[in-house]
Amino acid sequence: MNTTKIWIRKNGVTLILGVLFIVLLVSPDAKAWLMRQMIATGIFNSSIKDTAIADGTGATSVSFKVADEKGEIINTSQLKGKVVFINFWASWCPPCRAEFPSIQKLYEKYKAHPDMVFLTINLDDNPELGKVYLSDNQFTIPFLTPVQNIPKEYYSGSLPTTVVLDKQGKVRLHHTGMADYSKASFYDQMEQLLKE
Repeated sequence: MNTTKIWIRKNGVTLILGVLFIVLLVSPDAKAWLMRQMIATGIFNSSIKDTAIADGTGATSVSFKVADEKGEIINTSQLKGKVVFINFWASWCPPCRAEFPSIQKLYEKYKAHPDMVFLTINLDDNPELGKVYLSDNQFTIPFLTPVQNIPKEYYSGSLPTTVVLDKQGKVRLHHTGMADYSKASFYDQMEQLLKE
């Protein structure tokens, strides 16, 4: 019994770190929690550009169609005159889970604004998994799925990806990876876009 206590005293920290590592490996929620702590530092924040993105992706509008839960089609080309926040996500994606609370806060702040539209597009192979994830976490953002191939100007295969279109339909933000969209600085940038 004495030998066990000595071993635990000598290796306790390693044992605790090992258990934490295993939990992080198997639990998407644990990974998301850790990533949420990382994005809270502001290191991963994205920023809206003052003009259309210089590489040409913002130079012209790209038409893209999604469907809501009722099957109604939304076409991005019909959203000119509005600021469009597009987020591509999946329920199995820990970085998506990490940033979702901030997207929910952004949605709650602007959902009633007449010049703001949210296209939160689920890319799960089985969309029911995405619906369950939103329901279990009491997220109220719109649940949308693509009805055609997603243009490369918006999405190149990495999750999460966030795109913000200005009122002319030009890409003003294209961010791959997690970010915190509930910061006052991001709200200020959105306000500026809404005034343009």
